[in-house]
Amino acid sequence: MQLTGNFPKGFKYLPGYFSHEEQRELVETLRYLVKESPLFTPVMPRTGKPFSVRMTNLGELGWVSDRNGYRYQSEHPETGQAWPTIPEVLNDLWSRVGECEAVPETCLVNYYASTAKMGLHQDRDEKTFEAPVVSVSLGDTAVFRLGGVKRGGPTQSLKLNSGDVVVLGREARLCYHGIDRILGGSSSLLKDGGRLNLTLRRVSAF
Repeated sequence: MQLTGNFPKGFKYLPGYFSHEEQRELVETLRYLVKESPLFTPVMPRTGKPFSVRMTNLGELGWVSDRNGYRYQSEHPETGQAWPTIPEVLNDLWSRVGECEAVPETCLVNYYASTAKMGLHQDRDEKTFEAPVVSVSLGDTAVFRLGGVKRGGPTQSLKLNSGDVVVLGREARLCYHGIDRILGGSSSLLKDGGRLNLTLRRVSAF
C-alpha cells in the first residue's frame, strides 16, 4: 500500500508488513543482540539532557548523540565493542521496499517506554540522502507525525501499529517526522510493554 493525496512522494506506509509470528521471531533475535550491544540513553549535544528513548545499533556503523554532537561511529559508546550484524530479515526488507541497490550500513534500535516521545526532526547526519530510511514498528502503537522538508509547515498524523513498515525515500527523505506519543498497552508483543523502532539507513555515499 502506498499512500497518495497529501503525503509526499517517496513516502510509503506498509501496514502489517510483518506477521505476528515474524514479529515474535524478530523480537527474539533482537533480545539476543541487545545482550551483546545493550541499550543506552543518548543525551542532547551541549546541554546533556537525556533522550526519553533508549537505543542501540546494529551494522557497520551506529548513530550516537552526546555532548559532542550527533555522529556515526563503529563502536558502542559504553562497551567499546563493534555493533552486531544487521539480521538478514532486515536486509531482505531493505531489498524489497527500499528501491536502493546499496546495502544499509546501520539499523538504529530505539526503545520507547509508554511515556517516551521523539520531537520533529530530519535524518540528515548521513553523507548521502539518495538512499531511503526504512522503519519497522514493533510493540505498542505509536502516533507518528510527518511534516514537510521545512520546519514549521503543516503536518499529518498516522498511527503505526506493530508490524507496520514506513519508508522515507526520494522527496520524503528529508521530511520532518517524529513520535507524539505511545499508546501504552495496545500490544502484548513486548513482555514489558513499550515500542521498538528499527530504522535502517545508508550512511556513506555510493
